[in-house]
Amino acid sequence: MGEIKTMNAPTLNDVYVARERIAPRVPRTPLLRHPLLDQATGLTIWVKHENHNPTCAFKVRGGLNLVGAMSLEERVKGIVTASTGNHGQSIAMASRIHGVPCTVFVPTGNNPEKNAAMRAYGATLEEGGRDFDEARERCERRAAETGARYVHSANEPLLIAGVGTYALEIFEELPNADVVFVPIGGGSGACGLITVRNALGSRAKIIGVGAAQADAIYRSWKGPQRVVGQSADTFAEGIATRVTFDLTFGILKEFLDDFMLLTEDELASGVRLTLGATHNLAEGAGGAAMAAAYKRRDELAGRRVVCVMSGGNIDQAKLKMVLA
Repeated sequence: MGEIKTMNAPTLNDVYVARERIAPRVPRTPLLRHPLLDQATGLTIWVKHENHNPTCAFKVRGGLNLVGAMSLEERVKGIVTASTGNHGQSIAMASRIHGVPCTVFVPTGNNPEKNAAMRAYGATLEEGGRDFDEARERCERRAAETGARYVHSANEPLLIAGVGTYALEIFEELPNADVVFVPIGGGSGACGLITVRNALGSRAKIIGVGAAQADAIYRSWKGPQRVVGQSADTFAEGIATRVTFDLTFGILKEFLDDFMLLTEDELASGVRLTLGATHNLAEGAGGAAMAAAYKRRDELAGRRVVCVMSGGNIDQAKLKMVLA
């Protein structure tokens, strides 16, 4: 695998620095085998339980790294960011720890339990826009007006380096992994995996998982040019993006080995499979890797498969829908 040369892309050393910075707040998450999951899929699967993080999602690693690296001058001006929840919780928690004012822009009708969690960490919420991308545009206007530190959910090397610490844990514990399935929304988690995989010289294939009803990033990766989607109409808000982002997309386009899309029914089945076979509660994006491995089970026989369970923040209404 080649070295990543995309502008501002983090290095393996940045990931090691991030690990030192976040270690007091984020213990290693488990990489576990579940006999029922192996039985249900016919595969040998290790699940990386990022749902066991303080905010129940992998994003917390990036937020703690980025906010922890901010200067005093930046901290005084505060942070604005846009999120459907997990990134927002990450930035809100890190901001509370470091005493930084934080405003999170969320779309209208966003997951109410994620909204409540962000407020509980001390963030101010600004609701508006039909989806994440419209909320992000409102956030960018506010940053331009106020001079606050705008934290993009993907175009931030410090975020990628932070979430790359879970990749470091995977490849240290399972250096001979053959395949890693990872959900892709903005792409920071997949880019952390790619950064570490390439630098360590692992031969593991990294396969991204997206939603068929939010397929802009998939079509951009697959085709000759980047596209903007008309909608991102999926219950899996963690992968509900209509656009691609410069830093992460450059890395994905060059180094992601494969990318697959799942229907809403398949994403829902991933949540049910994860609950039944691992007794962990996954949100839509969090169960996507398991659903993808199940879908590809025939071609994965005999291989060491890792599924990243990116988060467990599903709200009660969506859970009822999935279980019904």
